[in-house]
Amino acid sequence: MSEIVTAGILVIGDEILSGRTKDKNIGFIAEYLTNIGIDLKEVRVVSDDEPEIVAALNALRGRYDYVFTTGGIGPTHDDITADAVAKAFGVNIDHHPEVVARFKERFGADLNEARLRMARIPDGADLIQSATILAPGFKIENVIVMAGVPSIMQAMMDIVSPKLKSGVRMLSDTVRADAREGDIGGPLRDIAKAHPDAIIGSYPFLDDAQKPNVNLVVRSRDQDKLNAAMADVKQMLVALHAPK
Repeated sequence: MSEIVTAGILVIGDEILSGRTKDKNIGFIAEYLTNIGIDLKEVRVVSDDEPEIVAALNALRGRYDYVFTTGGIGPTHDDITADAVAKAFGVNIDHHPEVVARFKERFGADLNEARLRMARIPDGADLIQSATILAPGFKIENVIVMAGVPSIMQAMMDIVSPKLKSGVRMLSDTVRADAREGDIGGPLRDIAKAHPDAIIGSYPFLDDAQKPNVNLVVRSRDQDKLNAAMADVKQMLVALHAPK
């Protein structure tokens, strides 16, 4: 098992950028990857424009162990993800005979040119499909191409995840500061410097009394280093709240 496995997400679709559709996939994929030991490092959102998709995909796939794309594999003219992926890898794309056979059984006389678009798969790609997924996604090298519809995308993640390599999981612990970020910024910076193998983040919120508060989150792949950093965070908070 590798120490660190990384990933990027490429969200594709004019409807996301226009605000017409609210993305529900990024958070799901991020949490899913964290739980299986893969670090999500970057998310990009691009329009339904082939050169933009190709450029973003090539940048991400060369930078991370895995790239997950969502959107653009449906039956309409602006569903161009499969074509863009084929172009990025420099391979041909054609109707996959297994998918065409499934479509013929499912649609019969209603199998038209639009529906057949969903059967076009780049050469060398492995299908991501099941009995409950009509139009498949696919995996080519380190790129996993999935649907934009959240329920279908989530089913595809369950199918593909057992075949992914994973790294050492990031562990985390959280403590409520009962203080404002400005009150703890200096001491927290010193603790972060003293624990370079831990990641310390502060996440402000309004508490039940609508007063500024903050949660402090410590993350590390090593439980002992996590515990040591959190101990210093808690000690800092005790000192902060001690009577003057």
